[in-house]
Amino acid sequence: MDSEELRAWLRLALTPGVGNATARKLLTAFGSAQAIFEQSSATLQQLGPGKLASALRSEPPGLAAQLQATLDWLAAGDDRRIAALGDPAYPAVLLDTEDPPLMLYMLGSLASQTGSATEKIVNSLAIVGSRNPTPQGESNARQFAKAFGGAGICVVSGLALGIDGAAHDGAMLGGGETIAVVGTGLDRVYPKRHLDLAHRIARQGMLISEFPLGTPPLTANFPKRNRIISGLSRGTLVVEAALQSGSLITARLAAEQGKEVFAIPGSIHSPQSRGCHALIKQGAKLVEVAQDVLEELRLAPAGAGAATEGSKADAAVAGSGDPLLAALGFDAVSLDALQARTGLDTAHLQARLLELELDGHVARLPGGLFQQMAAG
Repeated sequence: MDSEELRAWLRLALTPGVGNATARKLLTAFGSAQAIFEQSSATLQQLGPGKLASALRSEPPGLAAQLQATLDWLAAGDDRRIAALGDPAYPAVLLDTEDPPLMLYMLGSLASQTGSATEKIVNSLAIVGSRNPTPQGESNARQFAKAFGGAGICVVSGLALGIDGAAHDGAMLGGGETIAVVGTGLDRVYPKRHLDLAHRIARQGMLISEFPLGTPPLTANFPKRNRIISGLSRGTLVVEAALQSGSLITARLAAEQGKEVFAIPGSIHSPQSRGCHALIKQGAKLVEVAQDVLEELRLAPAGAGAATEGSKADAAVAGSGDPLLAALGFDAVSLDALQARTGLDTAHLQARLLELELDGHVARLPGGLFQQMAAG
């Protein structure tokens, strides 16, 4: 779009009191963002209260500065694009959602390839979960995403700490592409700890935001972006989630959008598994390996090797024959409980646990607990 068209879209997005629903109503009535601002107050009043007409007739504060910042951002590289409703680059799958975003800012290799982003989104899967996962949960997210990436599936997530970050990383490790839907302007990275990850995603996928440049990490924006995560994807996999997790919002939105919801079960004693168990009770599909998801969505032939790595690795651990791992099981266990199960003295037990931890078979959890890690 040219600068005048961009100015009109920004003006529409920044006008106080004009949300997505009102903007779509105005666009339907007048055909384009530019045409809206060519209407008289009397005409605008026919579509809404007088204060709406007044707001549309007044230029929002900071519009000129926002326009210049956006033009400068677009000019900084050919990996940047803005797609508004009706733009050929706008992901068509979002038009089927209840509240499609008015504008999308896109940054990355997919954004620079005409038609590529839309093609990748056709076969995409969302992976979401806790910002504070268990070591096993984080490993599961990475390994599942790696299998999906290897199968040519684009992984969509939200760039948050924990499961999101592991999912993005795993998809790229598998040689696939990934899309991060963020809750800030694309000129900011949140959390800052994921700055390097965001740069990698831009090289091997795309970052997307509906928020104008300069938008800070406001709490209300993160649940709002979840509808885009689910909307871009054919299904949503929840890896770990507490009962009050934002990931359950994404899962609910996916179900409302007619998309498949998948959940990985965990220990009945783990708070981070209760959200997944609740989803399974509500009809989400229980999955144990990536192939379960791919077969359900018909995205890969049965028996694809990359998708069964998790089950092979689990079998390897189960068959290792280590008596301490057998005593540990897969639930989080205290040192005292392990002593009672094994009869080992404290010094010997701690030494063996450290050895297993260094080998990646055991993770040390908060509260003095230990958990066996499924290999992957």
